[in-house]
Amino acid sequence: MKEFAIDTITKSARGSEYAALSQEVRAAGLLRRRYGYYAAKAGGNLLALAAAWVTFAYLGDSWWQLFVAAFLAVVFAQLAFIGHDAGHKQIFRTRRPNDIVGLAHGGLVGMSYRWWVNGHNRHHANPNHEDHDPDIDIPVLAFTGKQAGRKAGLLRWTAKHQAVLFFPLLLLEGLNLHVSGFRAVLRGDTRSRRIEGALLVTHTVLYLAAVFLVLSPGIAVLFIVVHQGLWGFYMGCSFAPNHKGMPTMSGDGPVDFLRKQVLTSRNVRGGRITDFVFGGLNYQIEHHLFPNMPRPHLRRAQPIVRRFCAERGLPYSQTGLLRSYRQILAHLSEMGAPLRNPRRGALDAAR
Repeated sequence: MKEFAIDTITKSARGSEYAALSQEVRAAGLLRRRYGYYAAKAGGNLLALAAAWVTFAYLGDSWWQLFVAAFLAVVFAQLAFIGHDAGHKQIFRTRRPNDIVGLAHGGLVGMSYRWWVNGHNRHHANPNHEDHDPDIDIPVLAFTGKQAGRKAGLLRWTAKHQAVLFFPLLLLEGLNLHVSGFRAVLRGDTRSRRIEGALLVTHTVLYLAAVFLVLSPGIAVLFIVVHQGLWGFYMGCSFAPNHKGMPTMSGDGPVDFLRKQVLTSRNVRGGRITDFVFGGLNYQIEHHLFPNMPRPHLRRAQPIVRRFCAERGLPYSQTGLLRSYRQILAHLSEMGAPLRNPRRGALDAAR
């Protein structure tokens, strides 16, 4: 996959093009709030969460609980999507009510909302930048040749086989979100340290108490593994198509906002079911151009943005879901190839 330095990109009428697009989108009413939509979405998620735990209590110590665990993984992801939208101020116009919703949903799934927002904002500021985007600064993976060259020991081995390990590693994403949340609270990396600390502890205690009081030890452990593994897998599969395998950036030269966001993002083609499953993240280009756009408006913004890009000869990446995963795996395999075959890597570097 192509890597390019920011300072090699030719800027064209910097700022004015995005201003024109923004004016068109605003005129179409696509930045107005959708309070009814989010009330229904959040209410439906909470009802699903309640139904899952009621079913859990009703079934008792049964292997059928593994289906409840799988259902809870989907519910947790949908709750996290609401937290994502709150972090971007898609729900309310001002920060405070969005943060209240975000903190509450972070507590429901057991992750630090503030920690996540801090990292996600840095990602939006510099998507797919090998020095500034935390989303491609993952120790066990290498998304650029430079990252691959820095790997050593076990991390070098995982990067070498990263195309094969990618999907299995996603099963650990739920655990990573929990651990990162507690680490952020302990380090003081969140402005709401006390609130989030209380929410994380409460979530963990209630979750483990419910599981181990109702289920026998063996089923309880398997319930946790299935629930947390599938939740992490769902989250990873939802976010990965957005940028993984797309061009990466390096350098510190200026580049206009429009190109920075469009060139590094990928949309996933699909209908209403895809919109639901991905929480609107399948419209990644539109989301990066207008982060505070309410989720239901992204579908309507898509043809406007695509036409705008086509008129200016700006590449607009949109593909099917399976093809997006194939592109991700192909990129990971390409970045790991020099580690699997050092001689080949040396020859490529010489060229």
